[in-house]
Amino acid sequence: MTPRRGGQEPIFHMRYDTVIFDLDGTLLDTIEDLAASVNFVMDEFGFPNRSVDEVRSFVGNGILNLVALCIPGGRDNPQLMQAFELYKKHYAEHCLEKTVPYPGIPELVAGLKAEGRSLAVVSNKFDIGTQALMEKNFPGVFDFVMGETPGVERKPAPDSVRLAMAALGARDETTVYVGDSEVDIKTAANSGLACISVTWGFRPREELERLNPYRLADTPEQLRDML
Repeated sequence: MTPRRGGQEPIFHMRYDTVIFDLDGTLLDTIEDLAASVNFVMDEFGFPNRSVDEVRSFVGNGILNLVALCIPGGRDNPQLMQAFELYKKHYAEHCLEKTVPYPGIPELVAGLKAEGRSLAVVSNKFDIGTQALMEKNFPGVFDFVMGETPGVERKPAPDSVRLAMAALGARDETTVYVGDSEVDIKTAANSGLACISVTWGFRPREELERLNPYRLADTPEQLRDML
C-alpha cells in the first residue's frame, strides 16, 4: 500500500463513518448501456462492433479512454474526438435504459444511510451521466456525488476523493473506499485510504487477487460486515 502524504501508512478500522463508492461495476451494472452506446458509435463510423466483454475490460479510466480503446487506431485515429462527442451524446440520452443496481445494493446503502454513515460516489464517468444515474437509482441517499469534472484530475488521482472527504468532513482513519477495479485500488492508495474491492463488477476475482487487495467482498452482505 502506497504511503499517504508525510509517509504515514493508512490506518484501517473495522467501523467506518464515511464510505466512498465507485459507481460502474460497484453500485450499478451499467455494462449493457455502455456497450450499446459504444456500438452505436462503431456503427456510425463504420468500425467493427465490440463485445460486452471487451467493453467491460476497457471501462474504468474515463470515457475518452473507453472510446480510444474501442476504435481502430485508438488515440491516433483522427476521428477520436468526433467519436467521443457522439458517444457522450448517445450515452447521456440512453444511460438509464438497462442499467440497474446490483442485487442487494439498494438494501446495503439504505442500511448505511439509516445508521447515519456519510455516503459518497466518486466516478470517472462524466458528471452529467453520473448525476442522472444516481438520481434515478438512489434519490436522496448519497451525501456527495461527483463524476469526471473539468479541472479535477480523475481517478486514480486522489483529487475527487479528497473533494468528497472535504465536503463531508471525513477523516482518513474512518473513511473507506469501495470499488471493483485496479483503478479503485490505486485511487484508495493514492488517497491514503483503506479499500474494499468487490468481485461482482467489471473485473474477475482472480484479477483483483493478483493486485493483493486489502479486502475482497463477494456479496453486498459480506461488504456490509466489513463496514
